[in-house]
Parts: sequence; C-alpha cells; structure tokens
Amino acid sequence: MTTFSDLDPATLLAGTTDRLDAAAAAAVTAHPLDSVDTEYPHHAGAVEGPEGPPRPSDQHPVFFGCYDWHSAVHSHWCLVRSLRLFDHPDAGEIVATVDERLDDEGVAAEVAHLDANPSFERPYGWAWLLRLAAELALWDDPRADAWRDTLAPLETWVADHTADWLATADRPFRVGTHGNSAFAVAAALDYARVVGDESLAERCRATALEWYRGDTDAPLAYEPLGWDFVSPTLTEADLLRRVLDPPAFAGWLDDFLPTLASEPVATLPEPVGSDTSETDDDGLATHFVGLNLTRAWCLAGVADTLAAVEEAPGEAPSAGTGSSGTGGDADAPTTWPIERLRSVARDHAAAGVREAFTDDYAGAHWLSSFVCYLVSRHDGGIAPDTH
Repeated sequence: MTTFSDLDPATLLAGTTDRLDAAAAAAVTAHPLDSVDTEYPHHAGAVEGPEGPPRPSDQHPVFFGCYDWHSAVHSHWCLVRSLRLFDHPDAGEIVATVDERLDDEGVAAEVAHLDANPSFERPYGWAWLLRLAAELALWDDPRADAWRDTLAPLETWVADHTADWLATADRPFRVGTHGNSAFAVAAALDYARVVGDESLAERCRATALEWYRGDTDAPLAYEPLGWDFVSPTLTEADLLRRVLDPPAFAGWLDDFLPTLASEPVATLPEPVGSDTSETDDDGLATHFVGLNLTRAWCLAGVADTLAAVEEAPGEAPSAGTGSSGTGGDADAPTTWPIERLRSVARDHAAAGVREAFTDDYAGAHWLSSFVCYLVSRHDGGIAPDTH
C-alpha cells in the first residue's frame, strides 16, 4: 500500500488514477470527507446586529462546511470524482455523506441565497459548482444521476448566470486568487463541453479570445504576488490551450512568453516555499501549496499541448508568428523546452503534494481537491485531454 508521500513525481504528474491504490484514494478524500460536515470555523463572521451572523448551515444547507462555500463545493467534487475513478475503500461513507448533504430543500435554499445575492461566489465558487455538475454528468451511475437531478436547479442557475456574466463583463481579472477570470472560464468551458451546452461553450471561447488572445510578454517572473494560489500567467495559458488548436496555441505562446524557448531556466519558476508545519496564521503558506499544485497542472498541460504540435509534422508555427505577429525570425522554427516544462511541473507537483495533507485546517479544508485535480487531469472532464 502506498500513500502520496511515497509516490514519485512522474506518477503524480501522469494524470491518471489507475496508477494509484486504495491508500491513495483514502488519502485524497480523508480531509474533504471530514470537512464537508465541519461547520466551524467558518469565514462568515461579520457581526451585523446583536444576534450575530446566521449559522452557515442555515444559509447554506448543502455547502456549509469547509470554512467557506467554494471549498465545500470543490470538496464535494473531490468526493464524487474519487468515487467515479477509484474502487474506493470508503465508498459507503462518502455516499452517505453526499446523500445527507444533497436534498431538494437544501438545494432550493442555496438557489434562494443566490437569487438574493447574485454575485455571491462569482466566479470561483461558480466554477467549482460547474465542475461538480460536470463530474456527476460524466459518471454513469444511478447515484450520480440522482444527485445531479437534485442539484439541477442550482446547476441551471449557475450555468445561466455564468453565461450572462461572460456576456456583460468588460475585462478579466488577472489576479492569483479567487477572482481570477481565466480559472473560471476554463472551468465553465470544461463543464459546457461535458454536458453538451454548445451556447455556453461558444460564449466561453469567444470571451477567452476577446480577453486574452492579444496578450504578450506576460510577467511570469513577478509571480507570486500576495496570497496567490493560482498563477495568473500559467492559468491564462491553460485556458488558451483549450480554445486554440495546438499549432495556434504554440504561436500565441511564443508572443505570450517570448523567451520560453530560448531561456527556459530564466522564464520557468521554481516551486514556492510553503512549510505548513510552521504557524500559518495568515494562510500564506497554504496558498503557496495550492500555487505549486496549480502551476504543476498548468505547466504539464502546456507541455502536453506543445508535444502535440511537435508530433504533427508540418503544423508547428514559426517563432514570432503568434497572435500579435511580433517576435523573432519568422523562418526559424521554435524549439519548445517540453522536457524542461515537464521537469519543472514535476518539481511543483512534488512540492505541492509534500505539504498538501497538512492537519492544519487552514489547508486541510481545501488542498486535497487540488491534489485530486492534479493526479486525475487525464481522467475526463478536464479538457483538452492530449494524453
């Protein structure tokens, strides 16, 4: 039996759970299983009157645990995805927990809260709700069918309002925290492709191109800034590889990160230090654990897409022929540092997983979901799959 601490970085980055055993399955769901029922501590602590704030479970009968709504949502995603992908040793407990959380009355209350607070958890929480719905749609199982039927009013609300948000937002937010627009658009696009919502998929694609197609000279060297748990630069690249075919993506990337091919050591980041064994009162260390994990899957995805270009003779674009048409010698083909990208991705994966299974609730309530995303990125629902 192995645990995540025993796994080599190449296995972590493989992106398929068929390399993992029951102990790994139990490890990736242990904290989510505990946290979805943990109401306190919770971030909703503003005092607005002598009665104090309402209980999280009163406002959010389904997603009240895990310190905040979005973490409760993606913890449910982690549980459901793990049930789909593993012969899970704790399947009975997971099913009972999800059954207890998901009921018609609770979902109706969640929809009512969003009706009254239409920007609540936009866009990050919405992104994970759509991932949860997509996961239920992917899983050919009567339990998943029943859960998705129950969740349907909330899924419909979020999908419809996501389309409205993308149609009316005038600019993206290029931050490394919950407001990151590229992270949310990628999740919505993945959802739309899973469930066959062509209108939402086209809206996501059009928005991604409008917001990001002309970007050049991304300041990757400046990251992280503040409490980042996603890389604005790499998350944008992870989105654009979803909406451009591989040769076009490679051309865009040549303008977006113009020194990547010529100076891979200088332009690729090192894992961010994140020792969660120390006191982490402000949550910075745990955010950097998440940053290492998200960087790992973004770097690996970019490498996969560039490899697909190299495997298609005659289709690779020349250097400097990206979206802006600027760059180097148009007759000199770009040689992408694919193995270097994968090596740096493995370093980030190892650094992230090493600290992700902390018992400190500041990290325990959310980091397992990011590990699940990383190790299962080729197991459906996370597109494009170039595996």
